[in-house]
Amino acid sequence: MSAKLKVAVLISGRGSNLQALIDACAAPNFPAQIVLVMSNVENAQGLERARAAGIPTEIIAHAGYDRRQTFDAAMDVSLTKAGVELICLAGFMRILGDDFVRKWQGRLINIHPSLLPAFKGIHVHEQAIDAGVKISGCTVHYVISELDSGPAIAQAAVAVRDDDTPESLAKRVLEAEHRLYPSALKLIAEGRARLDNGRVVFHDCPFTDGLLQNPTG
Repeated sequence: MSAKLKVAVLISGRGSNLQALIDACAAPNFPAQIVLVMSNVENAQGLERARAAGIPTEIIAHAGYDRRQTFDAAMDVSLTKAGVELICLAGFMRILGDDFVRKWQGRLINIHPSLLPAFKGIHVHEQAIDAGVKISGCTVHYVISELDSGPAIAQAAVAVRDDDTPESLAKRVLEAEHRLYPSALKLIAEGRARLDNGRVVFHDCPFTDGLLQNPTG
């Protein structure tokens, strides 16, 4: 097969979505490889997941930079040096500056624990329960300057139960995230999904592999 897409994963915490991507990329026929895991937090648990898988890691602590622009620039240097072609944000808890987002436009994706455009920002599961919705879920989307507003690549739906707490709903949504993120990455790496004039354009994509899931109990 042709050369695999070179991916960087940016994390700030435990890295459970990172692990889902690592597991997917371990398959010989998966069309992407993780060439760098970067964190802004020195003791992020996800760094150990990467090291255990033999993936290069780098720590660029945001606290060491007086401006967002210089922090973003430091990340950009390392990403470029590693030959990264696509960035996956996986629990990366820093807002990226406009210059960084513009440079990586169409090559920068994120996973968010709601069915965007509903419930942006933080405390997402509390928002869903308080709103009384019956369906929530997760979204993989291209990143634009506006927070949690980029075009969706794939979504998975999860039923909201009457007795759900934010914690119980979060657990089931996270399980869906672990399935969805590798599937969306595969679409991009195979050239079946791309950003074109602010829209996601699909090619040869019948959506039969769980990217659009019905609510589950």
